[in-house]
Amino acid sequence: MFVLELLKALLLGVVEGITEWLPISSTGHMILLDEFIRLSASEAFKEMFIVVIQLGAIMAVVLLYFQKLNPLSPSKSIKEKKETWSVWFKVIVGIIPAGVIGLLFDDWLNEHLYNYRTVAFTLILYGILFIIIENRNRLRTKAKSINSFKNLDYMTAFKIGIFQVLSLIPGTSRSGATILGAIFLGTSRSVAAEYSFFLSIPVMFGASALKLLKFGFNFTGEEIAILLMGMIVAFIVSIFAIRFLLGYIKNNDFKAFGWYRILLGMLVLIYFYFVK
Repeated sequence: MFVLELLKALLLGVVEGITEWLPISSTGHMILLDEFIRLSASEAFKEMFIVVIQLGAIMAVVLLYFQKLNPLSPSKSIKEKKETWSVWFKVIVGIIPAGVIGLLFDDWLNEHLYNYRTVAFTLILYGILFIIIENRNRLRTKAKSINSFKNLDYMTAFKIGIFQVLSLIPGTSRSGATILGAIFLGTSRSVAAEYSFFLSIPVMFGASALKLLKFGFNFTGEEIAILLMGMIVAFIVSIFAIRFLLGYIKNNDFKAFGWYRILLGMLVLIYFYFVK
């Protein structure tokens, strides 16, 4: 039975590693996957696992962007170090809205919105918005696009952070909300994606810390093994998912993800209304 639980954690790690970075909602997919592959654990452990497993995915960002995000690197000039600090200050500004709302309403959101109806609705809604905003974005001139972090001002960073608040609703997608908001506010797809990655670092570390404190640290040996399996797999898969997304957006827009979200949302409704 323990081996089976490890295999479940492995599969959950794969799904987390893919969906955390693609704008298709990792939490939504994890909630839905729980309908078919349920860990034989307490509800408290599963609630904690779904969040803390994201630490593995976040470490992939830290690894891939360590040099870019390290303001103390001896290989950087004084100017480059200042630019790196500027990126971090913009990240701090961007996480304020979601941090405040998340702390205030975390329990309420878990109790009232973590269900298939919310997931299906937000999958479809934001899928439609992705298509609409990408069509709108095509009409903009490249000269007006924010195509580097130097051009990303603090007010725009804060506004993107407000969009990230939407990701507290299951099925929205943290990366989806921030990327959608950033594109809407005029950033290039590459800046939108990378800023979304950077915002995830403090947000997910904070969310994971809260869940661990709520759960406590009285893990059994099996629970530790299951959690580590999910995190390690999520880390490995995330490296490939991030690289795929960055390569994909060089020549493509996000509309394909919008159509995927709409289709998945419809399948969720069909399953829960007519099959289950």
